[in-house]
Order: sequence, then structure tokens, then C-alpha cells
Amino acid sequence: MRVGRTADAIAEGVAIATAAVRLTVKNQILVGTIARGGAFEIAHYMDEARTALRAMADESEQAAEHLTLLRKRARGRHSDPHGTHDYRDRDVRNLRRRAKQSVGVAEHLRAMTDDPEALRDLVEEARAAAWADVRGNLDRRLRVEGMRADQDPEYETMREARMQALKLVDLQALSSAQRARRKRERAEEKADEREALRAEKEPRKAPWARRS
Repeated sequence: MRVGRTADAIAEGVAIATAAVRLTVKNQILVGTIARGGAFEIAHYMDEARTALRAMADESEQAAEHLTLLRKRARGRHSDPHGTHDYRDRDVRNLRRRAKQSVGVAEHLRAMTDDPEALRDLVEEARAAAWADVRGNLDRRLRVEGMRADQDPEYETMREARMQALKLVDLQALSSAQRARRKRERAEEKADEREALRAEKEPRKAPWARRS
């Protein structure tokens, strides 16, 4: 029974950690492919997922080490605790179990970093989540700004194509380019103004002074 609870706790910890990694990769996909206009390369995001899994495994191992330290401090102490984390001898068994669970989570996460299929599945899930976010946002915008379905008999057929086309438009990059152009134009205007002022301030030479 105790083994079953430990296994369930490890499975739950792994599920929480992989959900966090999936969210991290999803956000990286959104930034890399939408905000920065890059291409989706699954090998790249598998590396990102591997890095994130290792970071989560490191955190689990650090948690296990901290719990082990707390367990050692708690052993032999029988006085009343002074706070939530002021453990006593009666907490030793629970702290040992929690440390074991953290180690188990770390081991599972590190195993995933060496499993290309698990990494690929994680990235594909992250990509699906990223596309769902984009599709949901575009769908809401289309319903507000676009043609109503009852006005277009092919709306349902073409809606997915419209959203895919919009997805490929890097609006942030376009906005950045426009801002850069305006900034460059302002800089050129200021340079021209400085040059004009400098020319006005320079003393004009008499005609005979320019003769050789």
C-alpha cells in the first residue's frame, strides 16, 4: 500500500513537471515561430525540452537533498514545533517518503531526456497547444471583425485556411520594422537639421579670401 502511494506520488510529480516543461516549450514555439518569424524545427525544440526536463530534474534532486537535511535535523527531537516547517522525530518517516518521491521524479525526468520518442511527443503536444492558442485568438478576432457565417456559405470551409494564412503573417516583425524605419527617418532629419545649423554658424569667407 505504501509502495503504491509512493508510485502514485511520483507519477503525479512527473505529470506536473512535464506539464511545466510543455508550457515552457509551447511559449518558446510561440515566440520563435510567431513573434520572430522562425521556422518550426522539431529537433531544436526537442533540445529545448531536454534542457527544461533537466532543470526540473535538478530541482527535484535539490528538494530531495533539502528534505534529507530536514529529516536528519528532526531525528531525536520530541519538543513541540514552533512552525509549519519545524519538524520533529514523528515527521522523520514522512520526510523520508517525500525525499524518495522527489528522487523518483528526478529519475523519471532524466530518463525522458534520453528518450527521443518521449521528447518528440512532448514537443508535438506543445506545438498542438501553441496552435490551439493562436487558432483560438484568431477565431475570436474573425468572429468579431470578419464576415458572419450566415453571410458566407463557404465560411466554415475557408475559416481554417484564413487562420493559417494569418498565422504566417509576422505582425510583430512588421511593427518592429515600421518602428525602426520611423526611428531611422527621425535620425536622418535631425542630422540634416544639425548640418544646416552648422552651415549657418560658419563665418562666410570674403570672395578674395577664397582666391589662391
